[in-house]
Amino acid sequence: MKRLRFDDALRAAITRNLALRVAAPVHAPGLKRAAVCVVLTDDGEGGAALVLTLRAQHLSAHSGQFALPGGRMDAGESAVDAALREAREEIGLELAPDAILGWLDDYPTRSGYLITPAVVWAPDNAAMSANPTEVAKIYRVRLSELSRPGSPEFVAIPESDQPVIRYPLLGTLIHAPTAAVLYQFMEVAVHGHSTRVAHLEQPVWAWR
Repeated sequence: MKRLRFDDALRAAITRNLALRVAAPVHAPGLKRAAVCVVLTDDGEGGAALVLTLRAQHLSAHSGQFALPGGRMDAGESAVDAALREAREEIGLELAPDAILGWLDDYPTRSGYLITPAVVWAPDNAAMSANPTEVAKIYRVRLSELSRPGSPEFVAIPESDQPVIRYPLLGTLIHAPTAAVLYQFMEVAVHGHSTRVAHLEQPVWAWR
């Protein structure tokens, strides 16, 4: 995949593709609601990138893992408010609701959450800084890195009839839910396909 420019043409194309997405509601009673931000930003050289964070080591859940900015919705909070609040709290990114270009499918996790991903556009002059109570480091991953040959990988496991999805990125393997959201973003928002990901599996160690 060629390097995509971070420009108005990309923003218009992604907005259009997300508007054409047909929602696929997930019936998952009992799951706690959460929201994440798929943040589109500049890679520092005029190209388009997505923001990933490395979660702080001292966190009680999912410490030291790569993730998208996000977290559990507060009582009475909308997905819009939760996604933007989490971006502000975790990476210091201040965005208005009109920064949201659209939405991806909800993803149910093995740990008991239903994650709603918002795709947001951060201007190239937007300041970001890691909140050390939650985030150890912020990474910008070029979109071209998400479409390398053999990425993502789909692996069979004996514990499930569905494949585990994982991305070789940043010198490690990034698993679902983050990998599933990244994959659907590329398939739907960038390429205009109608790919679903709610069925894609997480590794067994994440089933708790």
